[in-house]
Amino acid sequence: MNLANKKELAAKVLGVGKGRIYFVDDNIPEIKEAITRQDIMDLYNAGAIQIKDITGRRKLVKRKHRRGPGKVKKKVNKDKKEYVIITRKLRSHLKHMKKTKAIDNVEYKEARKQIRARKFKSKRHMVESLRRD
Repeated sequence: MNLANKKELAAKVLGVGKGRIYFVDDNIPEIKEAITRQDIMDLYNAGAIQIKDITGRRKLVKRKHRRGPGKVKKKVNKDKKEYVIITRKLRSHLKHMKKTKAIDNVEYKEARKQIRARKFKSKRHMVESLRRD
Protein backbone atom coordinates (compact mmCIF):
# COMPACT_ATOMS: atom_id res chain seq x y z
CA MET A 1 0.00 0.00 0.00
CA ASN A 2 2.51 2.61 -1.22
CA LEU A 3 0.90 6.02 -1.55
CA ALA A 4 4.14 8.03 -2.04
CA ASN A 5 3.16 9.15 -5.56
CA LYS A 6 -0.29 10.25 -4.37
CA LYS A 7 1.30 12.15 -1.48
CA GLU A 8 3.70 13.89 -3.88
CA LEU A 9 0.86 14.85 -6.21
CA ALA A 10 -1.22 16.14 -3.30
CA ALA A 11 1.75 18.21 -2.06
CA LYS A 12 2.13 19.82 -5.49
CA VAL A 13 -1.59 20.49 -5.90
CA LEU A 14 -2.09 21.91 -2.41
CA GLY A 15 1.20 23.82 -2.35
CA VAL A 16 2.65 22.33 0.84
CA GLY A 17 5.47 19.94 1.69
CA LYS A 18 5.07 16.17 1.49
CA GLY A 19 5.56 15.89 5.25
CA ARG A 20 2.43 17.93 5.94
CA ILE A 21 0.07 15.77 3.82
CA TYR A 22 -2.06 13.37 5.88
CA PHE A 23 -4.38 10.71 4.42
CA VAL A 24 -7.42 9.72 6.52
CA ASP A 25 -7.37 5.91 6.94
CA ASP A 26 -11.07 5.45 6.16
CA ASN A 27 -10.70 6.97 2.69
CA ILE A 28 -7.54 5.14 1.49
CA PRO A 29 -9.37 3.24 -1.31
CA GLU A 30 -10.71 6.51 -2.73
CA ILE A 31 -7.23 8.07 -2.54
CA LYS A 32 -5.79 5.11 -4.47
CA GLU A 33 -8.31 5.74 -7.24
CA ALA A 34 -7.42 9.46 -7.53
CA ILE A 35 -5.40 10.16 -10.68
CA THR A 36 -5.87 13.81 -11.61
CA ARG A 37 -5.23 17.04 -9.79
CA GLN A 38 -8.96 17.66 -9.69
CA ASP A 39 -9.48 14.28 -7.94
CA ILE A 40 -6.97 15.33 -5.27
CA MET A 41 -8.70 18.70 -4.81
CA ASP A 42 -12.08 16.99 -4.45
CA LEU A 43 -10.67 14.59 -1.83
CA TYR A 44 -9.13 17.53 0.04
CA ASN A 45 -12.43 19.41 0.05
CA ALA A 46 -14.24 16.24 1.21
CA GLY A 47 -11.77 15.84 4.11
CA ALA A 48 -10.08 12.61 2.93
CA ILE A 49 -6.77 14.45 2.56
CA GLN A 50 -5.75 16.81 5.33
CA ILE A 51 -2.84 19.20 5.86
CA LYS A 52 -0.96 19.07 9.16
CA ASP A 53 -0.15 22.30 10.98
CA ILE A 54 3.32 23.77 10.75
CA THR A 55 5.62 22.51 13.49
CA GLY A 56 8.66 24.27 14.90
CA ARG A 57 9.08 27.91 15.80
CA ARG A 58 10.31 29.36 12.52
CA LYS A 59 7.01 31.10 11.80
CA LEU A 60 6.23 31.97 15.41
CA VAL A 61 9.46 33.71 16.38
CA LYS A 62 11.16 35.75 13.70
CA ARG A 63 14.88 35.13 13.44
CA LYS A 64 16.94 38.20 14.25
CA HIS A 65 19.44 39.37 11.65
CA ARG A 66 22.98 38.43 12.54
CA ARG A 67 25.87 40.76 11.93
CA GLY A 68 28.39 38.80 9.91
CA PRO A 69 31.79 39.88 8.66
CA GLY A 70 30.24 41.38 5.53
CA LYS A 71 28.15 43.82 7.57
CA VAL A 72 30.85 45.22 9.89
CA LYS A 73 31.93 48.66 8.76
CA LYS A 74 35.37 49.78 9.82
CA LYS A 75 35.73 53.29 11.21
CA VAL A 76 37.82 55.55 8.99
CA ASN A 77 40.83 57.06 10.68
CA LYS A 78 40.05 60.73 11.39
CA ASP A 79 43.62 61.90 10.77
CA LYS A 80 43.67 60.15 7.41
CA LYS A 81 40.35 61.73 6.47
CA GLU A 82 41.70 65.21 7.28
CA TYR A 83 44.90 64.48 5.37
CA VAL A 84 42.98 63.38 2.27
CA ILE A 85 40.74 66.46 2.34
CA ILE A 86 43.57 68.98 2.77
CA THR A 87 45.81 67.20 0.24
CA ARG A 88 43.14 67.15 -2.46
CA LYS A 89 42.35 70.82 -1.83
CA LEU A 90 45.99 71.91 -1.97
CA ARG A 91 46.84 69.83 -5.03
CA SER A 92 43.89 71.16 -7.00
CA HIS A 93 44.79 74.75 -6.10
CA LEU A 94 48.44 74.09 -6.98
CA LYS A 95 47.37 72.74 -10.37
CA HIS A 96 45.31 75.89 -10.92
CA MET A 97 48.31 78.09 -10.01
CA LYS A 98 50.52 76.20 -12.48
CA LYS A 99 47.88 76.53 -15.20
CA THR A 100 47.59 80.30 -14.69
CA LYS A 101 51.44 80.59 -14.70
CA ALA A 102 51.58 81.81 -11.08
CA ILE A 103 54.31 79.22 -10.46
CA ASP A 104 56.70 77.39 -12.74
CA ASN A 105 57.31 73.65 -13.10
CA VAL A 106 60.17 73.47 -10.58
CA GLU A 107 58.15 75.28 -7.90
CA TYR A 108 55.17 73.06 -8.67
CA LYS A 109 57.16 69.85 -8.13
CA GLU A 110 58.71 71.20 -4.93
CA ALA A 111 55.29 72.27 -3.57
CA ARG A 112 53.85 68.80 -4.35
CA LYS A 113 56.59 67.25 -2.21
CA GLN A 114 55.86 69.69 0.61
CA ILE A 115 52.14 68.91 0.46
CA ARG A 116 52.98 65.21 0.72
CA ALA A 117 55.16 65.96 3.76
CA ARG A 118 52.25 67.91 5.34
CA LYS A 119 54.18 71.16 5.56
CA PHE A 120 51.11 73.31 4.87
CA LYS A 121 48.27 73.61 7.36
CA SER A 122 45.85 75.29 4.95
CA LYS A 123 45.46 76.71 1.45
CA ARG A 124 46.28 80.20 2.70
CA HIS A 125 49.44 78.93 4.36
CA MET A 126 50.55 77.29 1.11
CA VAL A 127 49.84 80.38 -1.02
CA GLU A 128 51.72 82.69 1.38
CA SER A 129 54.76 80.43 1.58
CA LEU A 130 54.88 80.09 -2.23
CA ARG A 131 54.73 83.89 -2.64
CA ARG A 132 57.64 84.39 -0.15
CA ASP A 133 59.88 82.02 -2.10
